[in-house]
Amino acid sequence: MLPPSEKALVPFVSVDNMMRLVHHIGIETVLRDLADYIEEDFRRWELFDKTPRVASHSDVGVIELMPTSDGESYGFKYVNGHPKNTSEGLQTVTAFGLLANVYTGYPVLLTEMTILTALRTAAMSAVAAKHLAPKGSHTMAMIGNGAQSEFQTLAMKAIIGLNTVRLYDKDPAATRKCAANLAHTGLTVIPCTSPEQAIEGAQILTTCTADKQNATILSDNMVGSGVHINAIGGDCPGKTELASGILTRSDIFVEYPPQTRIEGEIQQLAPDHPVTELWQVITGATQGRTDQRQITLFDSVGFAIEDFSALRYIRDKVADTPFHIDLDMLADPDDPRDLYGMLTRAKA
Repeated sequence: MLPPSEKALVPFVSVDNMMRLVHHIGIETVLRDLADYIEEDFRRWELFDKTPRVASHSDVGVIELMPTSDGESYGFKYVNGHPKNTSEGLQTVTAFGLLANVYTGYPVLLTEMTILTALRTAAMSAVAAKHLAPKGSHTMAMIGNGAQSEFQTLAMKAIIGLNTVRLYDKDPAATRKCAANLAHTGLTVIPCTSPEQAIEGAQILTTCTADKQNATILSDNMVGSGVHINAIGGDCPGKTELASGILTRSDIFVEYPPQTRIEGEIQQLAPDHPVTELWQVITGATQGRTDQRQITLFDSVGFAIEDFSALRYIRDKVADTPFHIDLDMLADPDDPRDLYGMLTRAKA
């Protein structure tokens, strides 16, 4: 047993503790809090290191690292995306993340991020809708009723006041699952049998499908004026959800253009097609929605700063709580030159 002075302990939030923390705080409060942290960091956008995620693609999916730093803290997320996993009883997306102190280089948090990614992705969607959706939006079409759908819906409820969701998935079992999970949330939940039925009367259209292919979830003639589109599923090269005609009629907002042009819906367009960075809207540097008849499109692919915000939030929330354990994962001898001596003493 090593003396306490030779241990540098790192807080670790397991899946079980993440779920306990969310229930302790309340999921809608967590979503609102995450939205606040994301907006705070987007207002500091220019302080961050920014790079497209580092992706390793295969025939069956992708594994990615998403790093960033604000100069004081450094964070990264490891995440996969394997659409075929669902048919094998596995999650399409799994993730974990780490936050470190830039001054020492020491990690200060290690955490699961499968649940946390679902929460922060939903919070990010609602932040975009807060700035871009028509005023008074109350109904959303949720097309794709997989693992993200309930989180997306609850974030819109918590942050913009959504009261009705219209559900559609090509797999009716997914729609039944989502409807059951949302049954006691205070929302009006309407299962639909087609995308066309789902978008009737909706001011927000969210697409969140998993197939790794160029697909047309929404065709050009399905989308009229005065809506906000929240496109989540197009998040890697060769994977899109919207007809290109919708894009050319929309004002497009993105997180980080060098990444979105590779992975997002706009991979279908010319490399110089105009887009607006969402951080500029959040800071007031430019306008978001300017006309009630305008079609706004948030081409969401997920960016490292959002994960950084989520990591900061969890670091702050688990401090001095029972919702983490301390891991002995860093060798930190009293004499930093005597790592071997530390090893030798452990023999005793």
